[in-house]
Amino acid sequence: MILQTEYLLAYFEESNINPFITIAILLGLLAVGVFVLNLIRNSKIKIFKKIKKFAKGLLEGMRSILKMKQKGAFLFHTLFIWLMYICMFYALIFTVPETSGLPFGVVLLAFVVGSFAISATNGGIGVYPIAIGASLMLFGISKQGGEAFGWITWGTQTLLIIIVGGLSFLFLPIYNRKK
Repeated sequence: MILQTEYLLAYFEESNINPFITIAILLGLLAVGVFVLNLIRNSKIKIFKKIKKFAKGLLEGMRSILKMKQKGAFLFHTLFIWLMYICMFYALIFTVPETSGLPFGVVLLAFVVGSFAISATNGGIGVYPIAIGASLMLFGISKQGGEAFGWITWGTQTLLIIIVGGLSFLFLPIYNRKK
């Protein structure tokens, strides 16, 4: 979003949205988030204890990277996978005429929005294209064009995961048997 500040400010101006009020609302949401985190951290309520246990498990998983034998290879492959996702996302902007002239920063913003949409639902089904379309509307792309791009992107990424996952399912037992 920082890379696209000028576009966002122009959108706010076009839509008569006061950026200061928006920032105040975001700061208010941040304060509520900090309050909720403190409530979870210090609470004795069963559901909050489960959330706390889940968060500790996530942190423990992230810390386990530091204890890995080949952490450099793990980090390289993680970054490589994300880079390939971004490249695939960028290559697909040329499939919809409206999106073919988008700058890389806009594409990156739509990619991040799509990542949140995928994490919010099971594989992003339905929500992903709508989120991509909404984010691209900020930059003058029609709702239909943005959502078409979102559906194409979601469909190709899902198909890639199914194909590569299926191949891995078939070939990993053969590969591991040789070891």
